[in-house]
Order: sequence, then structure tokens, then C-alpha cells
Amino acid sequence: MVFNTGAALLDAIVLAVVSREKEGTYGYKITQDVRKVLEVSESTLYPVLRRLQKDDCLEVYDRQYDGRNRRYYKVTDRGAAQLMLYRSEWKRYSSKINAIFEGGVDL
Repeated sequence: MVFNTGAALLDAIVLAVVSREKEGTYGYKITQDVRKVLEVSESTLYPVLRRLQKDDCLEVYDRQYDGRNRRYYKVTDRGAAQLMLYRSEWKRYSSKINAIFEGGVDL
């Protein structure tokens, strides 16, 4: 993709992906789900997960899987509120950009 993906957009995408699973989901699956829409590496996403955890948007817990611990991420109430804000902002932002691309905005 030729457009840069800023930190706020990555946060919004990760929160949206994690929010799809009520009990949370694990890092590798988050990476795979995000990669369906963006070219992004694990080394990019794990700092996003840590930042969202630090900001109390995600809670983290470990669960046994095939004899080892797997780290899970779950959206908190604060994270859900932040995601609603991101969705609202994204709708406004993307409609303005679409209007410019489609010639519907006088500059």
C-alpha cells in the first residue's frame, strides 16, 4: 500500500480486530487478521499491543495451549470507548477524502 499507516490508525485497527472476539485473541492471530487488510510485520504490531495495554485499552492474560502459555488480548471498557471514537472519526475522515477523490468538494 502506498499510504502510510499512522499510530492512531494502527491502534484503531488492532482494537477492531481484538473486539471481534468476546474472550479476546492472541498475538499471532491478531497479526494474521490485520495482514488481511494491511502489510504489517509482527515487530510493528507488538509495540501497538503494548501501548494499548499501557493505555488500559487492552487487558492481557495467559492461557495454556498445546503445553505452553499463549498470551491473549481482550478489549477493556476504555478500549471499547476508544474504538467507538476511532470509528466515528474514521467515518468523518474517510467521507471527506472520498469526496475529494470523487470531485464533490470545492477547494
